[in-house]
Amino acid sequence: MIVLDTSVLIDYFKGRNKSFDIVENSDVVTTVITYHEILSGIKHKKAKKEEIFYRRFFSDIKVLDFDMKASEESSEIMARLLNIGKIVNTLDVLIAGIAVTNGADKIVSRDKDFLEISKVTGLDIEVY
Repeated sequence: MIVLDTSVLIDYFKGRNKSFDIVENSDVVTTVITYHEILSGIKHKKAKKEEIFYRRFFSDIKVLDFDMKASEESSEIMARLLNIGKIVNTLDVLIAGIAVTNGADKIVSRDKDFLEISKVTGLDIEVY
């Protein structure tokens, strides 16, 4: 299972070619955190075209939830990162916690914070 981060979905919406190949994979999912990040931006901009696109997209893709197990895992990830002196975006750590808890093989993103996260999780990260 491949978890798509917010940046991949934004690139997909914008028609960037690399993201088409990634999103079209049948074994992709995303997270409720990505849903939050996307909707926050849309609501801030009042972007109706984007809202229609993403609401349809999120109804067609599996969205992994943030639950107690993911919370426990993400707190472990954050603690490990802090222990090695790495500070990364909390939302990325939550996404990683969800991915680990659900047995994901990989996270795909443009965000290099995930490379730091991979050092303490063993998750395969594809940064493009």
